[in-house]
Amino acid sequence: MKTGPRYKIAKRLGASVFEKAQTQKFALSADRTAKNKKRGRGRQSEYSKQMLEKQKVRVTYGLPERQFRTYVNKALADAHKMKPIERLHELLEMRLDNVVWRIGLAKTRRGARQMVAHGHVMVNGKKSRVPSQALSIGDKIAVREGSKDHGVLVGFTERFMDRSLPSWLTWDPKKMEGSMKERPTAASADPAGDLVMVLSFYTR
Repeated sequence: MKTGPRYKIAKRLGASVFEKAQTQKFALSADRTAKNKKRGRGRQSEYSKQMLEKQKVRVTYGLPERQFRTYVNKALADAHKMKPIERLHELLEMRLDNVVWRIGLAKTRRGARQMVAHGHVMVNGKKSRVPSQALSIGDKIAVREGSKDHGVLVGFTERFMDRSLPSWLTWDPKKMEGSMKERPTAASADPAGDLVMVLSFYTR
């Protein structure tokens, strides 16, 4: 997904959308920019707030508009099964690339997408090259045997020890394999933004 100037986008949507923008220097710069903008404009409309949250969540997960809207539509269509906000959060978090990032195999979601696309990850014993693959409870995730010595994974075991693993995932850093043991919730995986506003944007 093409995103354009990342620092410019991060200043508009918030530092959380790109890991490289999560520095003190960037935070100070963004704060100055926000104050200058606040002086030059009036009250922000509800529509603008909803649009901002929608863009923040979409860019954080690295999704094009069409794909993101597909997830929103599915969440709304499944309203008879569970709350749309919970369903949308679940659909986004259960993507394979997001799970690879949550485990810590990649430093960024973008890096996780590349790792999957290059065939380094296996799901239930089969190599997957589909970053958007939807996982289910009980699915087994593992690093392909031939990829365990790949450059980006060197020192992974040590890095993993310093990372907090979400409660809905299991992972053995020595064997480089794990599973999804339960569905992610807002408590076990912080939402990337205000999903209530996101759904309001698409249902206004």
